[in-house]
Amino acid sequence: MRERIVRAVAGTMVLISILLTHFVSPYWLWLGVFVGVNLLQSSVTRFCPLEKILDAAGVETGKGGCS
Repeated sequence: MRERIVRAVAGTMVLISILLTHFVSPYWLWLGVFVGVNLLQSSVTRFCPLEKILDAAGVETGKGGCS
């Protein structure tokens, strides 16, 4: 369950970044860059900040980790 939530949040943030870049300001690309760097970092270190948030919210652990 957690892995699906992490993927959904990451995908949503990237799409929001693209929309805001198109309609508001090109500086919103940095949001997409942040999400991408965070995903890359979590695949290497196996530490995902969103998982800590989901822990605090009581979301059940699925089969895998963040990546």
